[in-house]
Amino acid sequence: MFLREPSHILILLIVVLVLFGAKRLPDSARSLGRSMRIFKSEMKELKTDEKKTEDDTSSEK
Repeated sequence: MFLREPSHILILLIVVLVLFGAKRLPDSARSLGRSMRIFKSEMKELKTDEKKTEDDTSSEK
């Protein structure tokens, strides 16, 4: 992994700040947070659907 030292993370953050600008970063972070929440809820729903399907198939036998 290339982020072994804190200085590497600092350099990466500076590069991101320069590329996207200080005004767009909060909006980007907010959008990323929303996307992660949606992804987590979809994964949770998928797991519950799989359990429900397994329970239905095991009760049919």
